[in-house]
Amino acid sequence: MRTLNSLGTARIGREEALQLLNRGDLLALGARANTIRSVLHPEKMVTFVVDRNVNYTNICSSKCLFCAFYRSKDAADAYLLTHDQIFRKIAELVEAGGTQLLMQGGLNADLKVEYFEELFREIKLRFPTIQNHSLSPAEVANIAVSSSLTLDEVLRRLKTAGLDSIPGGGAEILVDEVRKAISPEKIGWQQWGEVMLKAAALGMPTTATMMFGSREKPEDIVEHLFRVRELQDRGGSFTAFIPWTYQPGNTELGGTTATGTDYLKVLALSRIVLDNIPNIQASWVTQGAKMASVALLFGANDLGGTMLEENVVAAAGCSFCMSQQEMISLIRDAGFRAAQRTTTYSIMREFPV
Repeated sequence: MRTLNSLGTARIGREEALQLLNRGDLLALGARANTIRSVLHPEKMVTFVVDRNVNYTNICSSKCLFCAFYRSKDAADAYLLTHDQIFRKIAELVEAGGTQLLMQGGLNADLKVEYFEELFREIKLRFPTIQNHSLSPAEVANIAVSSSLTLDEVLRRLKTAGLDSIPGGGAEILVDEVRKAISPEKIGWQQWGEVMLKAAALGMPTTATMMFGSREKPEDIVEHLFRVRELQDRGGSFTAFIPWTYQPGNTELGGTTATGTDYLKVLALSRIVLDNIPNIQASWVTQGAKMASVALLFGANDLGGTMLEENVVAAAGCSFCMSQQEMISLIRDAGFRAAQRTTTYSIMREFPV
């Protein structure tokens, strides 16, 4: 007997999801996802957040094959930003009307929990209106190992110091066979999920992501979606899901990226499968404005951040840019109302048509 979701309809299973991904008609899939989006978000509004990505270090021991950003500790262009450099970047974000700080970097063993406690306390003191939405589960796990602490201890200390929420970076594909092929030194999918469930238990909002188009099979994409759904069922606090495509430029892994059709099918399937996650985000950073506009008819209801700064995807040669006004115009041209939101999806400001 099939269980019902919050919409009162039968939950889709793995077999049906795989069939839709492999053989489903693109437009029919998009229409089905758009119907679900319309039920969940009948106000015909598309949201965005004004944010900044601050990559505090590029020193990383993980050395993922798909990443063009990381550097070894002794590389000539390896860096660790000073606190003053970070504060200047945040001050620029505040001046631009921003509300979300996304700090992510490499797995740097020299940075113990005390480093982040001191930094986060000072950020909260200087910029009390900023949501500190930082550190991927892999970074949290690395801090725990480097500091000889448990995940629970690290998360409690980081939250007390001023970490407000955790982004879903480093998910890639939540299937360990794939993870071992593209990021063999990074945590497995179960520990990724463990960090997220522990953060949720502390009352911290989180998001989930998926990077696809590298070495995974369609079955792996489907498994990823269902593992995210099951984590949410178990007490997760995912406010949004963000699928994005692997960018092969300047990477050791190489290869090609997924097509626009692939992106739209995965996006639509995400909206259909993830019936317990309220928001699906279109990745204009990897897809560009035109595809992001189409994505709003394939289940997406959010365009993510304006990203005053982005370095990781740019290192792979993908450098789409979009101003806040361009984002508002894109939303309007697609037939929706535009609104600026907080990290947790409270509406701050609507923009008249």
